[in-house]
Amino acid sequence: MKLFTGLIFCSLFLGVSSRWYSFLGEAAQGAWDMWRAYSDMREANYIGADKYFHARGNYNATQRGPGGAWAAKVISDARESSQRVTDFFRHGSSGHGAEDSKADQEANEWGRSGKDPNHFRPAGLPDKY
Repeated sequence: MKLFTGLIFCSLFLGVSSRWYSFLGEAAQGAWDMWRAYSDMREANYIGADKYFHARGNYNATQRGPGGAWAAKVISDARESSQRVTDFFRHGSSGHGAEDSKADQEANEWGRSGKDPNHFRPAGLPDKY
């Protein structure tokens, strides 16, 4: 009976821990998707393309699963918080105001909801991105 109880306990423990490993793997892959979108945005340096890259990064991360969606939300919220601090100290000279922050959050939510990020793609952005 002890062996049977031990086997059940071990199978439950391994099942739960494998879900955590899966979640952590998805989160890492989602964070990588967000980083790649941010790197592409910096490389492209294309006026008006930031919303597209926000939506694309969130969309790609969310496609990984619950861990990726969690990573996308955490990274997007952290980026917005740091932007608000920057705006406070630079008095809005960073080019990011309240309207831009709101538009960024809309693009983030658009991507996380699974909608096509190309909705925000500006005309003329090279196909590489």
